[in-house]
Amino acid sequence: MPRRFALAAFLTVFALAVALVSTAVASPSRSAATPFPATITVSNGQVTIQKRPSRIVSLSATATETLFAIGAGKQVIAVDNQSDYPKTAPRTSLSGFTPNVEAIAGYRPDLVVISYDPKGLSEALGKLGIPVVHQDAAATLPGAYQQIRQLGKITGHTAEANALATGMKRKITAIVAKARAKAAGVTVYHELDPTLFTLTSNTFVGRVYALFGLRNIADAAKGGTEYPQLSAEYLISANPALIVLADTVCCAQNARTVAARPGWSRIAAVRTGSVVRLDDSIASRWGPRLVNLVRAVGTALGRLGRQ
Repeated sequence: MPRRFALAAFLTVFALAVALVSTAVASPSRSAATPFPATITVSNGQVTIQKRPSRIVSLSATATETLFAIGAGKQVIAVDNQSDYPKTAPRTSLSGFTPNVEAIAGYRPDLVVISYDPKGLSEALGKLGIPVVHQDAAATLPGAYQQIRQLGKITGHTAEANALATGMKRKITAIVAKARAKAAGVTVYHELDPTLFTLTSNTFVGRVYALFGLRNIADAAKGGTEYPQLSAEYLISANPALIVLADTVCCAQNARTVAARPGWSRIAAVRTGSVVRLDDSIASRWGPRLVNLVRAVGTALGRLGRQ
């Protein structure tokens, strides 16, 4: 081979090698981004995961959504009967509220994630050598982001979890900034069920409304609980400009059923069509679909501003 062709071939191979190395440096393996052992501090204390788990059981619907959203879905072998999203999650008859330790252990998990710890569940599993991460319901948005990052750290998906939390925060900030001016002085009623149970601003979802600057009609009627039951008379007199229904799946509520309630046709939200229908699960979880809740409120406020 002539020298000029040999030199050209060498330079071509060298360039390809440099490109491959550069690509590898720029895009490291995301799974390798988390060093193990990995330690986090959660509701059941400091938990250390010795190696990347491959048999995860999730007894938390929020955690299930997060695990799949950060790319750890293939590591999940079973989820509880409330984990209905995503549809590809390996749903079982396991209960996160009345758990059976033997049934959970039967899946031979190397990690169990819970949001509720009834009857010393985490301690019982710990005695069997099964690590448990208890993430109680988040109280704030920063708390929700932290839980996402924690799940990323202990499953080997740190980069994906950080990207998810950062993206959620960016989207929520943008939605709120766009709609906040239209929320000034606007009153809101969040319905948990048709018997008029609701929530105050001191709850997770209530803090979402507070981001917009909305005035929650339940705050003046909480009566010692953050989840008060309102009377129809009180609600009608409060005359909320925005109604958010979080009982559309469980109880088939919608703008039509609300308008048919005695006296409700006089409520501002009903008269202007400012009744937001939410999937019950979106309204009760603090994971990746939290953006959907914020977007629904922002969209409703946008429409309210055009009326």
